[in-house]
Amino acid sequence: MAGDHCTVKTFCTSYRWLAIVLILTITSTSQAGFTTTPQIIAQTTAGALACMRWMPVGMCFWLYCSLSGCRIRTSLKVGHYNPDLVVSTYNELGGNPWAEIRATLGLAQKSAATGLLGSLLPVPIDSAGNRTEGSSESDHKNLLFRETDAIGHPMNTLTGVMAGTGLLCQSQTTPFFPYFLSGLDALSWRQEVPEIFYPASWIPGLREIGTWPLQTWGSVYPRTGWTTQPEEPKAAAINAQRAGDIVTRTAQPHVYVSLSGDSYMHNDVIREIDNWVDDGSGMLTNRRSHIFSGQKVWPPGPLFEKNHRTGTWQMLVPKPESTCDVFGSNDLASSKGWGGGRVDSAGDYVWSLWRPYKCCRRRGQVFLFDIDWIAYPP
Repeated sequence: MAGDHCTVKTFCTSYRWLAIVLILTITSTSQAGFTTTPQIIAQTTAGALACMRWMPVGMCFWLYCSLSGCRIRTSLKVGHYNPDLVVSTYNELGGNPWAEIRATLGLAQKSAATGLLGSLLPVPIDSAGNRTEGSSESDHKNLLFRETDAIGHPMNTLTGVMAGTGLLCQSQTTPFFPYFLSGLDALSWRQEVPEIFYPASWIPGLREIGTWPLQTWGSVYPRTGWTTQPEEPKAAAINAQRAGDIVTRTAQPHVYVSLSGDSYMHNDVIREIDNWVDDGSGMLTNRRSHIFSGQKVWPPGPLFEKNHRTGTWQMLVPKPESTCDVFGSNDLASSKGWGGGRVDSAGDYVWSLWRPYKCCRRRGQVFLFDIDWIAYPP
């Protein structure tokens, strides 16, 4: 599937109303392997200072024309990270730890996966989701499988309102929209075909999340739900990285909605305001003026492992964190490792994926060009 951002007005509007309803009406208490929309917003807000990295980066130039002539206007170009996606990894098919998503999409996802797709798989659709130790020396040890979903972040409902000021950039994502559901991608997420045909699936060290050849993490490829990793939090992080890798690219052999795309105009509206004035001969003439809303947005590119310039992760479940980082840190010198303090008893993990944007407020009919003072992200 493809779609950088919503283009069908009624479809997008329905999702925006869903976002507002869920944010305003749903409350719940926190527990292991469980989170709600208000909690996600609160935890993401707590990390905004460290994760956004807001800064002015340049200037945009616009051509503004009216009856009195044309002139060039400028607007400030800013850069910052947006919480684009909520990425969840979990055991049970349809059992997303995000309560509202489980309630609205869980059953549909399970029905789709256990129906026609389930009949095409060599193993029962519900047989995955646990640790597999192996029964012989040739079997993989610590083989883990996790379902993974990537959903539009609810925080974008609030940041979208602020986008009109020109100080915040509108995200590509639509709140609560399912960009990737592993249950709908059951064939590719559970089997190595066609992922095995990518060189990174069989060349050691290629697209490695950790430090090769230490190999304390794992590889992005093959992008399936299976990982050979003794630490469950790391296995979940690998699955999250794989889902982010898929949705930020086009033409991948998976069932998903792509977030890749070029620069675009968001909320592009021009209004004419009547301005009746005396033309000097006692007659009134309408010297209309224009009011512009919207912004030009430069969205981020594909996500890459260990590269904060393409995206960073903020853990929400089981250990809410107020900072963002990339996966793959070298933890050999740590007594408890990266996963220490991050193990969830239910096997459920949730992250916010922050990605870098640049934008400027529209101030004319025609965008001319832009200049950058500094490279962003730094």
